[in-house]
Amino acid sequence: MARSSAELDRVWLEQFPEVDILLDSATIQKRVSELAQQIARDYEGTFPLMVGVLKGSVPFLADLMRAVPFRVACDYVAISSYGTETTSSGVVRLLKDLDTEVVGRHVLVVEDILDTGLTLQYLMGLLQERRPFSLKVCALLQKPDRLKAPITLDYCGFSIPNEFVVGYGLDYAEQYRNLPFIGALRADSAED
Repeated sequence: MARSSAELDRVWLEQFPEVDILLDSATIQKRVSELAQQIARDYEGTFPLMVGVLKGSVPFLADLMRAVPFRVACDYVAISSYGTETTSSGVVRLLKDLDTEVVGRHVLVVEDILDTGLTLQYLMGLLQERRPFSLKVCALLQKPDRLKAPITLDYCGFSIPNEFVVGYGLDYAEQYRNLPFIGALRADSAED
């Protein structure tokens, strides 16, 4: 008999006691489905390019693409502002550029989290210079209390408190990305 998502979340927690569940996997999947419905309405009759921001957006982008009932293209950028820290360094570096031309395309940037907004502000400026037909942003999470850049999300999964979160693609020093839920990493754990 198959286990429920709540049972699977509990199994994962046994392996990662330093993480407290903030958003369980069922809640995330429900919201991804709702976002996909919104995106499907807004992009009806188009062939948008979904741009995933590596590495954190990968699970979210994969689930979102599968839930959108029409053709989409996909590409990735890699941008860094964290390194192995729990707070953004504020220095943004482009590590991998797009392979796809965006001129005249409908582009939807898919991001795991909007924290300070500095990374996303940099990326949006870079993409806007390439003259897409439209440019929108979908973020699974946002921390309104941390925002430093004038970024407005077109699609947002959840607003969360100012905690360092991991799971569902989000990491701390390349760990925890594989958790099926989003959890708050206890402060004393991030220092180990």
